[in-house]
Amino acid sequence: MKNIQVTEYCRHFMTLQVKPGDVCIDATVGNGHDTEYLARLVGDEGKVIGFDIQKDALDSAALQLGNLLSRTELHLESHENMDKYAEEGTVSLIVFNFGYLPGGDHSVATRKETSIPAVKKGLQLLRNGGVMVLCVYSGGDSGFEERDAVLNFAAGLNPKDYLVMKTDYYNRRNNPPIPVVIVKLH
Repeated sequence: MKNIQVTEYCRHFMTLQVKPGDVCIDATVGNGHDTEYLARLVGDEGKVIGFDIQKDALDSAALQLGNLLSRTELHLESHENMDKYAEEGTVSLIVFNFGYLPGGDHSVATRKETSIPAVKKGLQLLRNGGVMVLCVYSGGDSGFEERDAVLNFAAGLNPKDYLVMKTDYYNRRNNPPIPVVIVKLH
């Protein structure tokens, strides 16, 4: 088996979940790699709604998307406002990559003050059986407060309503990313 990166691991769950015609959200667009992946999965009839607070990120994502741009809505807005763009109970999958834009300014990063409200709103937007995929990056640049807040929030979700799976890169040093998958049971 090859060395599995966190993005590949998370995409496994995206592929299992997303069907043509679905509505998905990329809560942290960044350079647009997950947005593009989701746009391919939702097909011509589906839609991917993406959010980022950096115009450079959205510009990069638009280039990455190319002819798939018609399947997306990209918003220069915080992920905590995603509920303005999708209806409750209609979203198949939401993906978050917490931290900073790869190759970007490390002082501009997601923060627990907006990320926790965004996750809460996202859970309301998910349809029954919907999935939220969280890639939690932490370390000196992006801090540990957000990581701890996100993991504590996920651990506190009612097990009757949500299945939460957290995976660790157990033998990796230097704060490897932590993938978390949340399934809305009903």
